[in-house]
Amino acid sequence: MTKIGGTVVLALLLLNIQGCGGGLRYSQVAPEAKDFHPRRVAVLPADTTAFPEAKGAIDRLFAEVLSERGWFTAVVGGEAIERRLKTDAELRKVIEDYLAKRDKVSFSDPALSGRIGVLTDTEALLLAKVDYWNYTTESGNKVGKVSLSITMIEVGTGKTLWTAVHHRISEYMIIKPDLPDVARGLIREMIDYMPR
Repeated sequence: MTKIGGTVVLALLLLNIQGCGGGLRYSQVAPEAKDFHPRRVAVLPADTTAFPEAKGAIDRLFAEVLSERGWFTAVVGGEAIERRLKTDAELRKVIEDYLAKRDKVSFSDPALSGRIGVLTDTEALLLAKVDYWNYTTESGNKVGKVSLSITMIEVGTGKTLWTAVHHRISEYMIIKPDLPDVARGLIREMIDYMPR
């Protein structure tokens, strides 16, 4: 019985291997990024419009992973900003206006990003979007899949310094992988490519 149980556990672990190739699906670094070394970064609350169940986890995970890296003297996470938005009308309005301009006319307004930087006491913004957060079937295999888009903005100029898109897939047979765990591994992998 112990031998069979060990074999089953080993088989399940092998089937739960994270699927990823070398490098990110998409990553673009602006030439100005080589001279930009922010010490304080703000992660705006993630865009989880398509997958609202990812909301709390993604905001928490970004702050955790960035803090554990130790690259920044301060990380203002999405959860902290979300709490401030409830009481700070100016910050809420500036972020809403900034994101609306980015979305509607693809313009990163330097006056608005600069104001966000002043209000959050940061030099860079990270914008995260959950592109996929679900269990599905791919090539006949059951998988848990998380896909993210991340953008880094220099607050003073409004310039996009880095954009990346990637996904992570975890295959399973019986026990579904925990999507926040899949996301944590994905965030760690993606920010390794982030200029700093």
